[in-house]
Amino acid sequence: MDSMKEKLDLANCGACACMNLRKTSRAITQYYDRALQPVGLRATQFTILVAVAKAESITISKLAEFLVMDRTTLTRNIRPLEREGYLEIRTGSDQRKRYLYLLKKGETVLEKALPLWQVTQQNIVRGLGIDNFRKMLITVNDTISLTR
Repeated sequence: MDSMKEKLDLANCGACACMNLRKTSRAITQYYDRALQPVGLRATQFTILVAVAKAESITISKLAEFLVMDRTTLTRNIRPLEREGYLEIRTGSDQRKRYLYLLKKGETVLEKALPLWQVTQQNIVRGLGIDNFRKMLITVNDTISLTR
């Protein structure tokens, strides 16, 4: 009987963009998670808080689009931040739209998390080198644009 390897040509699968980007994403996320652990945030939560803080007010749909996330996944990720008192969800004049607002407690946790993030970010930039880091950002953004 032929083995699976003999039946399927898997030679190029190791170069799969999806697999390699997901591996990289998991490794980077774990690295930032460890750095943010002292303030009780995960990298995904930090990202959401930063995006809401920068926008001051943003709909869940717009934030999901910006973060390239499914709306239901984003909503699931927002719940713990809302429970902790970091974010608040309010409806706008159009009752169908829900807006996110950063609360004082969210600002406070971001103030504590930002220095941890800065050190971690500097370590990544230093490790890759500034030119490689910039090229990586361009490539990642080009990849996102390609798939939209």
